[in-house]
Amino acid sequence: MKGAARFLIHFLSKNIQMPANTPVIHRHPAHHPSTKPPLLLIHGGYSNAALWGVRFIPYFQDQGYDCYALELSGHGSRPTDRAHLDDFGIDDYVADLAAAVASLPAAPVLIAHSMGCLVCQRFLERGTARAVAFLAPVPPTGTGGTASRFALTMPDFFAELPNAVNGTASEKTMRTMASVYFSPSMAPEETVQYLPLIQPESEKAVAEMLTAPLRIARGRARIPALVMGGSADQVFPASMLFFTAASWNAKTLVIEGAGHMLMLDPQWPDAAGKLKAWLESLA
Repeated sequence: MKGAARFLIHFLSKNIQMPANTPVIHRHPAHHPSTKPPLLLIHGGYSNAALWGVRFIPYFQDQGYDCYALELSGHGSRPTDRAHLDDFGIDDYVADLAAAVASLPAAPVLIAHSMGCLVCQRFLERGTARAVAFLAPVPPTGTGGTASRFALTMPDFFAELPNAVNGTASEKTMRTMASVYFSPSMAPEETVQYLPLIQPESEKAVAEMLTAPLRIARGRARIPALVMGGSADQVFPASMLFFTAASWNAKTLVIEGAGHMLMLDPQWPDAAGKLKAWLESLA
């Protein structure tokens, strides 16, 4: 057993035990004592918290950060919720995040990916954090543009996505997912190790993201923000990062050669290193 499957089992064995109806948070302490702010990582759609454990969490533990990976309702290690996955929407995920932030010992830096960025932005309309990093964020206009573009230029994606999330992936499935989610420098066969990190997504949440309205929270807390994406992202191209960055007065970083899953791509050390430098600038 290797790769993501090993990390998935490792994650499920280390979740914080919390009462029912509270979010599952996977805690991974820093490898040495530190006064640095905790990192709270929020996964995107069609995935789960274990994806952070493959590269990013071990890296940031080495840098002295306590890492907490939030499992959104119906995802990962919440099999009892899986039967009701389609009942959960973005507001439910925001409630998960609010409860997770409240449970931590100090105000965290939020690090979110894709759909998780939308969840963070909705949370920050009323809540707050030490800072926030948006990785490959859902744009303020929602995912409708991406869905339309894929329907015209990548029709195989919608045919193969059910096979990917239900564990019936073929060679064609892997090639299709690799071309959409990962860097061109990653061979399709390398994506096999990440299949355990893929799962179905709530139909309700997917529908809500299609037409996610541009919302400007006038009373929103002003916190440091970073927007990061890959130059080879086929889901939300780097040219779209500007729209999220503008609404947050955020620094924008583009990782050359990285795809949508920039925390798993071969370019992940560049992404992690730039994120680390930004975190250190917060002190």
